[in-house]
Amino acid sequence: MLLNQRAAFPLAQRLRSAGVTLGEAFSFLSGLYFRGKLTYAERFARPPAGSPGIQVITTDRGLAAADTRIGVLDLRAFGTVDIRADHPQYRTPLLRDASHLAPDAEVVLLGSVATGKYVDVLLEVLGDRLLFPSEFVGRGDMSRGALLLRAARDGRELAYEPVASAVRRGPRARKVALTR
Repeated sequence: MLLNQRAAFPLAQRLRSAGVTLGEAFSFLSGLYFRGKLTYAERFARPPAGSPGIQVITTDRGLAAADTRIGVLDLRAFGTVDIRADHPQYRTPLLRDASHLAPDAEVVLLGSVATGKYVDVLLEVLGDRLLFPSEFVGRGDMSRGALLLRAARDGRELAYEPVASAVRRGPRARKVALTR
C-alpha cells in the first residue's frame, strides 16, 4: 500500500517525493509493534555522547538511525534481502555496525529475542552488553508493542536483562491492554 504509485495518503506522497524517515516507514508497515518500539526508544534511550542515537536493524544496511530519510528505492531494496543470521547480505552490515557501537554502551534490543535472526548476530559482537526487556518473554509482536507504548506513556522504563544468559522463550504472558 505504501509503495502503490496511486496511493494518495500523505505518507505515501512524501515517500515518493522528499522521502520519509525510516521510523515513519517502519511504523506504518508494522503498525503497533514498531510504533511501540520507536515511542519507547524515544522516551528512554540514553545514547552515549556522539553516537547516532536510536538505531534500527535493516535488512541490507546494518544499523541505521531512526531519523534516516529513505525513499521508494530504499524501501524496495529492503524487501529483497532475507533476514537470516546466516545470510551475508544481512549479516555482514549488521556485524559491521554493531562493532562500531560505543565499546562500553549497553544496547537494548526491542525486537524479538525468541528467534536468532537478530540475537545470534548481535551476541557475537555485543555479548553481555546486549540487553532486552524481561517482560518480552512469552509475548508476541503486538503484545510487545502495546507493552512498550504503555510503558512510554506511563514514564515507566522496563527492567532489562542480558540476552546471553536469559530464558528467551517462556509461557505466554498475560495480555496488555492498550488504553489511550
